[in-house]
Amino acid sequence: MPNPTVLVVEDDPDIRELVLALLRRAGMNGIEAADGREGIRGFFDSRPDALVLDLSLPELDGWQVLERIREVSEVPVLLLTAESEQAQKVKGLRDGADDYVTKPFGHEELIARLEALLRRSPGRPGELEVLNDGSLTVDEAQRLVTVADAEVRLTPTEFRLLVALLRNRGQVITQQQLLESVWGNESGDAKQVRLYVSYLRKKLDDAGIGECIETIRGFGYRWRQASDA
Repeated sequence: MPNPTVLVVEDDPDIRELVLALLRRAGMNGIEAADGREGIRGFFDSRPDALVLDLSLPELDGWQVLERIREVSEVPVLLLTAESEQAQKVKGLRDGADDYVTKPFGHEELIARLEALLRRSPGRPGELEVLNDGSLTVDEAQRLVTVADAEVRLTPTEFRLLVALLRNRGQVITQQQLLESVWGNESGDAKQVRLYVSYLRKKLDDAGIGECIETIRGFGYRWRQASDA
């Protein structure tokens, strides 16, 4: 998208100014917030195309900001964290973030990850479909997933993963293909794919169709028709 607007929620003024400068250099519009409450206000005031969100914030921390935003929006969220522990990264992804970079971060990496998130943001209305597969229905425009008329609540990344599998139903789709279609980066971390497949399987299993996603060892994954699973 041309000249996207990115909200940067970061309490360290040096890091915040650095990110804003990188955004301007990349042709993006940056707006800023210095704490969690200001970040929430900035989100509702400006309706940005993406967020860069620090986890360690005053007032409201990054986890609380992420939770509140995810209640109302699927806007792409890139976490900024000083935490290098795997558990913190997994928690961020599980709570609805789309990607993360760890401080100190590479300038080109930060912009590349943002560009990838923006590329796979919701498409134009004409590209959205209602996908039906036995008892499973996915309404892309409404971002609604139902199994036997009961809603299945998914994170934005889980939703995109489900759509990618459904659109290739009956065919094997590789981890690299999923990285490209869901995360916008085929050279990303394959562990991320396996992690999100496990999340999606668990939610579909709770809905009664957990066997729809087959693992094809050495290749990737395949979607089986929900009525056959």
